[in-house]
Amino acid sequence: MTALDERLPLEAVEEPVDDAEALDSYSRVVTAVARRLMPSVASLRVGDGGRRRPAGAGSGVVMTPDGFLLTSAHVVDGARGGRAAFADGRELDFELVGADALSDLAVVRLSTGAGAVDPAVLGDAELLEVGQLVVAVGNPLGFAGSVSAGVVSGLGRSMATRSGAASRLIEDVIQTDAALHPGNSGGALANSRGEVVGINTAVVGPWVGQGLGLAVPVNATARRIVADLMGSGRVRRAYLGVAGGSRPLSPAASRASGQAKGVEVTSVVAESPAGRAGLRPGDIVLALDDARVATVGDLQGRMTADAIGRSVTLRVWRGERELTLRVVAEELPE
Repeated sequence: MTALDERLPLEAVEEPVDDAEALDSYSRVVTAVARRLMPSVASLRVGDGGRRRPAGAGSGVVMTPDGFLLTSAHVVDGARGGRAAFADGRELDFELVGADALSDLAVVRLSTGAGAVDPAVLGDAELLEVGQLVVAVGNPLGFAGSVSAGVVSGLGRSMATRSGAASRLIEDVIQTDAALHPGNSGGALANSRGEVVGINTAVVGPWVGQGLGLAVPVNATARRIVADLMGSGRVRRAYLGVAGGSRPLSPAASRASGQAKGVEVTSVVAESPAGRAGLRPGDIVLALDDARVATVGDLQGRMTADAIGRSVTLRVWRGERELTLRVVAEELPE
């Protein structure tokens, strides 16, 4: 044994992992996911309202054998339809079923007579862990059937969206270092089993080209939105008229309320349901009905169609005391 060997810990002189074998294992996973998803991810060329030239492009993920595809709302913004190109060479017309800018999700459907297409399997983004392998399949920069791979580099991110005067945070957005470029939007982010856990977005922003990609999670919320879009072409939401963010409670407020965080109100829209109920900037919302509120996502998640026109109870911390307000939620205008 050399002097150098004596100075090294035992682990350092054990037989090293075969790099070629490790690379082959990684490659097998990525190629298997690519083979599984390539037939289910289409390149979308979007029309511009009747003119012949395309207005934009992106990707779409087949959800059902009869031709419903999931994509990003910004991919089909302002369009009624377009053309979908598949890996087998087929090019098929599609029409917009419905888009929801506040979740950046949209559903399109292939034209009647298109024949059966291969649906992808939708997974659950709630099961993802930081460091987990993910594979992005899409059509960046016009290159059809492109694959990139990386890891989940962050979870629980938020992404701001806007529709008219309304704005909203998409919660639990997936951050990945898998390369994403314009044209990847609407494509699939999949786990190692080939299940779609996110819909990639390549909206222009400061992160583009910086090794940071984002994907809207496929979870229970996204499934409800997709079901609404497929059923009625739109998503109905309740509206309170507040903006705010998560805030830790003071020790006294935490002891009194029995929780560590709430949503601090930063602004209240004039003549909104919250404004008429007396909610003020600086108030901290603790609960809506019987559900505790710790993040903006908790509050937004309760503003479903079922809450429209219904009186809800807000438990609020104001100053040094807790109070209860009754608010009649209205429908968020389109």
